[in-house]
Amino acid sequence: MKDINDVLPKIPNMRWGALMNKAPTNDKVKEMNKIFPHNGKWHTVFEEKDLVTIDGKQIWKKDPTKWT
Repeated sequence: MKDINDVLPKIPNMRWGALMNKAPTNDKVKEMNKIFPHNGKWHTVFEEKDLVTIDGKQIWKKDPTKWT
């Protein structure tokens, strides 16, 4: 399987790009600006109800009121 950065085109002055399973909101873009480095690479982001998968790594969503 090819890397997403080999398949998708490079865009001049691109900070980062994301292939997502649903359209991002402005808040989501601000959050991703904090996560992704400014290296012009593409990332895969698949968001589901209880987890987010970024570049093949799963991040579980937790309710802050249930943190211990």
